[in-house]
Amino acid sequence: MNYLRAENLARAFGERELFKNVTLTVDKGERVALIAKNGSGKTSLLNILTGQDTPNEGSVTIDKNVNWAYLEQEPQFNNADSVAEAVFNADSILLKTVATYESIMEALEEKPDDENLQNQLTQAMEEMDNHSAWDIEAKVKNILTKLSLHHHLNKNVTELSGGQKKRLALARILIQNPDFIIMDEPTNHLDIQMIEWLEGYLKSQQVSLLLVTHDRYFLDNICTEIVELDNGQLYTYKGNYAYFLEKKAMRETFQEKEADAARKLMRKELEWMRKQPKARTTKSKSRISSFYETKEKASFRNDTSKVEIVMQMNRLGTKILETHQVEKKFGNQSIVKDFTYLFKPGERIGIIGKNGVGKSTFLNMLLGLEKQDGGRIIKGDTVRFGYYSQQGMQISDDKRVIEVITDIAEYLEVGKGQKLTATTLLKMFLFDAKKQYNFVSVLSGGEKRRLYLLTVLMKKPNFLVLDEPTNDLDIDTLNVLEEFLESYEGCLLVVTHDRYFMDTLVDSLLVFEGEGFVRPFNGNYQDYLNELEEKKQLASQSNSKPVNNTIIQQAASPTIALKTEAKKLSYKEQRELELLDKEMSTMQKRKAELENLLSLGTDSTEEIRLWGEELLGIIQSLEEKELRWLELSV
Repeated sequence: MNYLRAENLARAFGERELFKNVTLTVDKGERVALIAKNGSGKTSLLNILTGQDTPNEGSVTIDKNVNWAYLEQEPQFNNADSVAEAVFNADSILLKTVATYESIMEALEEKPDDENLQNQLTQAMEEMDNHSAWDIEAKVKNILTKLSLHHHLNKNVTELSGGQKKRLALARILIQNPDFIIMDEPTNHLDIQMIEWLEGYLKSQQVSLLLVTHDRYFLDNICTEIVELDNGQLYTYKGNYAYFLEKKAMRETFQEKEADAARKLMRKELEWMRKQPKARTTKSKSRISSFYETKEKASFRNDTSKVEIVMQMNRLGTKILETHQVEKKFGNQSIVKDFTYLFKPGERIGIIGKNGVGKSTFLNMLLGLEKQDGGRIIKGDTVRFGYYSQQGMQISDDKRVIEVITDIAEYLEVGKGQKLTATTLLKMFLFDAKKQYNFVSVLSGGEKRRLYLLTVLMKKPNFLVLDEPTNDLDIDTLNVLEEFLESYEGCLLVVTHDRYFMDTLVDSLLVFEGEGFVRPFNGNYQDYLNELEEKKQLASQSNSKPVNNTIIQQAASPTIALKTEAKKLSYKEQRELELLDKEMSTMQKRKAELENLLSLGTDSTEEIRLWGEELLGIIQSLEEKELRWLELSV
């Protein structure tokens, strides 16, 4: 069953043709990834598929019986709405009932003794009972908690950061539970724990997907099919990312051979065409038609262009960067507590932790852009930082691309007396002569990030600090950046939610565990996950409850600091603890039903697959709820 069908789509802006004769289908149950280079038209294609733009040619059909949603890169909201109103904006009595209950619960967090709120809560709970809304409330609470929105329901959407708005848009879509979702870079602004949760959630739901993503682990874990937009054409690959790379290389080799053969044939046929055959016989007309087909094949050129990074860093001395008992707080939130660390030459460190825990603030302190509350930060005399921030370039849109570079330098010395002009540098970063004189305003999001990367590297830093460098960069550019950084001899400090990027480049981690605790870890992110899994297994084998609880809490969330004293539960946490028993009991019953169904068997492989996926989702959700129950109970 086709959920989406697009036929013979074409889109051009003036003389620039993005794509032509593009045909795409997404069937029920398919999870399709769309990948392409920055500026090749991915977002334009998504806008056409979702009705936000009109193609020059072709048509798009989405089954009218399918409930579908679109997660944009930069979602828009009604500025008058609160977060709760934005999340629960569907015409559903059930969702509106849950919204009222959640808003009252959050209000009681601040005013637990308010008699009016207590009365409203009693009425809201009666409504929840009347509509049998507790199951959906548990699902809503899980989604909002995992996306760190559960404490912001009464805020106005204008108070949210760009990342929070992206998570809000994602939560709104997941809560409304559509059959089919189109997503543009869904992992941007999610921390690693959120991405891993989203992977598990999407796999456990019966939802069809079409998504644009640069996250290779997410792509491999979620998608069953890859479509590539290349040279204005769409190519389909059934399989994972490694399969796609293999088949793409085979396709390009075949196309080059076919084009080479066509060029040889065209030279021969060109002589015949120049004689301008007067006899328009059926045979000659057929030959003329074949000539133009051959000419089109002969004109094919694989776009083998890729970003080239050739940079020479400044000399780095033995004294790099030292922190001594550094402290930083914002109000009651501790960002860093008693942090002491000696950065060594050539060190490659990844920083992980939940959103909002203070990773960017920590970077700004090391760079001298923000003052610490206590302790000392000492920078070596030879250190030259290169900072690639989440915010990107603060450049006027009416500036031309070439001017952005020449404002820094007219040329760049790369060693052995060689100099690269600004024009040459831009060509190496895939800005051709025409694009170099375009205004910044017409660049795609990925092209702006690529230009920003060039401005950072032009300063020849010997200590690179990268804050979410993978956002909006295409996979080809990421591969080249990884190759450059693997051979980079300076220090590297990177905050990223891209696990593949992290595993490829870093040797050690700084783990932000919350409440100001920053723990050094020797190994990459996969090594860290392996350690957590080992601790979890040890916990499950232990019969000692106090030890078991402590280890489970540490294994369950790398960003939750271990606590030796039981905390006093808030009103909302007390209510959450009361509901967890009920939710787990319901899920245990459904788990037993599914296990029984699977043991009995059926002739329908589709039913078995659906039962299996539902069972996997319940097991994962149960595990999360049990860990949360333990956390609240300690």
